[in-house]
Amino acid sequence: MAKEVAGYLKLQVKGGQANPSPPIGPALGSKGINIMEFCKQFNARTQEKQGMVLPVLITYYKDKSFDFVIKTPPAAILLLEATKLKSGSAEPNRKKVGSVTWDQVKTIAETKMPDLNCFTIESAMKMIAGTARSMGIKVTGTAPWEQND
Repeated sequence: MAKEVAGYLKLQVKGGQANPSPPIGPALGSKGINIMEFCKQFNARTQEKQGMVLPVLITYYKDKSFDFVIKTPPAAILLLEATKLKSGSAEPNRKKVGSVTWDQVKTIAETKMPDLNCFTIESAMKMIAGTARSMGIKVTGTAPWEQND
């Protein structure tokens, strides 16, 4: 007999740094989930991704048990890391704050591929380039699909 799902909960937690303080504690506590158990399991599974912001999808059941899936870091955070910036531009259409190359976009797209709803690396690269553009980050060079052989 399968467990009956009570609901889902999405959080963004730094890898290896989950603790019962807000925002994690109140979010889990209000659903009746064992906070310390989640923190222990999450920290154990994200040891190698220390300090990176990771989205996590928690499925909690009627019997107060839970499962969770750890997603890849958000594209915006990976882009900020690649450009070594603190934040994106306040006016992305006017002020550009940094730039990335298509090679960097490709590595980010390959990292994000399992969580994106696309089938080819080119379409994943276009999605990442769009995120960069909306953050005021310029993508330099020629796109691999635009090059003439």
